[in-house]
Amino acid sequence: MEHSNGKEHTQEHSDNDQVEISDQDSPLTLEDELQDAVRDRDQYQNSMQRAQAALINYRRRSEEEKSEAIKRANTRMLNQLLTTLDEFTMAFDQAPTDDSQQAWVEGFRLIHRKLIAVTESEGVTKIDAQDKPFHPAEHEALGQVESADHDDGQVIHVIRPGYRLHDKILRPAQVLVSTKPQSEIEETQSET
Repeated sequence: MEHSNGKEHTQEHSDNDQVEISDQDSPLTLEDELQDAVRDRDQYQNSMQRAQAALINYRRRSEEEKSEAIKRANTRMLNQLLTTLDEFTMAFDQAPTDDSQQAWVEGFRLIHRKLIAVTESEGVTKIDAQDKPFHPAEHEALGQVESADHDDGQVIHVIRPGYRLHDKILRPAQVLVSTKPQSEIEETQSET
């Protein structure tokens, strides 16, 4: 009896194996597996494309941040250099006029011109403010002066020059701005 039970068990096992094999080999199951594999491939491909896009964006942002950091550092350095140029200009206003000192003064003028050339090569240009209408983005008004010879709001004296770095204001010009004399203002008010 045991022998027959063993055969039956083997037979049942064999039948089960055949059922499992036939289930795996059915066209419907292979199609499902293919669809699963295609779906997995598409997910991996989408993930890879997103990762590549994220990497490209990261590199672009890093380059932009690096570029901005360099610009900020250059701006600070150029502002310090412009202050030195201003001091040179003030020194030349006080330079000795006797012939014994002229060689020394000319040497410093040469250095001054070279510093100006360096700033210009970096894109720094002087703001032309004298006799121009006051513009708050380019000029810093340090005071007003009554003047009948100038239009109201006209820059009549540049105290410290201003500079641009390419299209951006690096430092506004410090200026004195004309205003109508008080007597003209009173006349205009009495006429109305």
